[in-house]
Amino acid sequence: MLPFTSKVVEVIQRIPEGYVMTYGQIAAEAGSPRGARQVVRILHSLSQAHRLPWHRVVNAKGEIALPEGEGRYMQRLYLEQEGVRFNEAGQIDLEQYRYQGDG
Repeated sequence: MLPFTSKVVEVIQRIPEGYVMTYGQIAAEAGSPRGARQVVRILHSLSQAHRLPWHRVVNAKGEIALPEGEGRYMQRLYLEQEGVRFNEAGQIDLEQYRYQGDG
C-alpha cells in the first residue's frame, strides 16, 4: 500500500462516532492537500477490506456526495443514528460536527 493510501486509511479510521470529515480535509491531513479525489478512490476501493467508517466522510459543503440511491440513504441513516443532524437542505453543520483530527 502506498504511504498516502495508508495515511488516508488511518485518518478515516480515527473519525469518531458522531463526527464527519471532508474529503479535502482527509487528503490534507494525509499529506496531499489537493488529493481529495484520491480519497474518494481509496474509500471506494478499501472501505470494506479495512472496515472504514465511510459514512463519516462528506464533501466540503457538508453534504453527502453519493448520488440518489441506497448508498446515499444508508449514509444519512448511519450518520443520523450517530447523532449527526442535517438541515432542510440536506447539509451537516461542519462547525458542529467536523472532526478536526490531528492536523
